[in-house]
Amino acid sequence: MFKEDRTTSHFRWEDLGNIDQGRPNLGPTTLVAVYRLMQYTMRDVLIVEYDPQAASQILVKAGKLAGSEFCKSVLNVKLEFNEFIADLQEKLKLLRIGILRIEKADLEKMEFVLTVDEDLDCSGLPLKGETVCDYDEGFIAGVLDTYTGKEFEVREIDCWASGERTCRFSVNLKS
Repeated sequence: MFKEDRTTSHFRWEDLGNIDQGRPNLGPTTLVAVYRLMQYTMRDVLIVEYDPQAASQILVKAGKLAGSEFCKSVLNVKLEFNEFIADLQEKLKLLRIGILRIEKADLEKMEFVLTVDEDLDCSGLPLKGETVCDYDEGFIAGVLDTYTGKEFEVREIDCWASGERTCRFSVNLKS
């Protein structure tokens, strides 16, 4: 089996392909359960093959790459911050990824608390007693890193899987 030998990511938004051409009958959408099937089996295998911390780190890195490419390809990075966040909220809802809300914002320190309701990754999951949205942490960081040119640290502090009914994230500039 051929495996790519590389140490840096080569993924670009264009690598998603021409979905209209490739799926002329089924179209661009699928069920959330199918997305979660891929994500949670991947997470499970990563945990078994490595360990929970390594799995988390890999999912955060993948999310960060996805967030960066999403930002460059889908969002208007020329907007002022508040308008950019409004654009992000609109696109996340339009693409049915989730409903983003900003609970707290300190623009001087670039510190935020935000929530994502009806989250693609975990809303409706059974209780696991832990946060599971590692990919989302990376995705949010990737979007903000790309928009601002600064590096952010994002931590999920509440999750549907930990008993909350929303995913809540603490967002800070990396020190």
